[in-house]
Amino acid sequence: MSMVYLTRKAEFAASHYYHNPELSPEDNRRLFGKCNNPNGHGHNYVLEVTVKGDINPRSGFVVDLRQLKELLHREVLDAMDHRFLNREVPEFFTCIPTTENIAIAIWQRLVGKLETAKLHRVRVYENPDLFVDFYGEG
Repeated sequence: MSMVYLTRKAEFAASHYYHNPELSPEDNRRLFGKCNNPNGHGHNYVLEVTVKGDINPRSGFVVDLRQLKELLHREVLDAMDHRFLNREVPEFFTCIPTTENIAIAIWQRLVGKLETAKLHRVRVYENPDLFVDFYGEG
């Protein structure tokens, strides 16, 4: 069989701010600049989820696209779209919602939940010229 990689794209809008409670207000401002504003700022994130697997000879698919779409909606979009990440998404109650940490949180929400394919990569674009890839290492 041939290993095939399939990517599904989704978009969500969310707000966040960067703040480390272990740092002083001055250090937070110095480290995070305008991103330390407790009122937050928003992004239109683009998410790409890549799965890998063998093609099912019966269907010709590597994954049931409906199942993948439903998983993305249930685990990611319903939880993060139009949310203030720091205050509404449990992973970010104690973790700074950087693009890096958002990619890891999405991976953790999705890994092991597909029947026929394996999660390969989570890519999160914060804006068109900045994105993070996470492959599950570590």
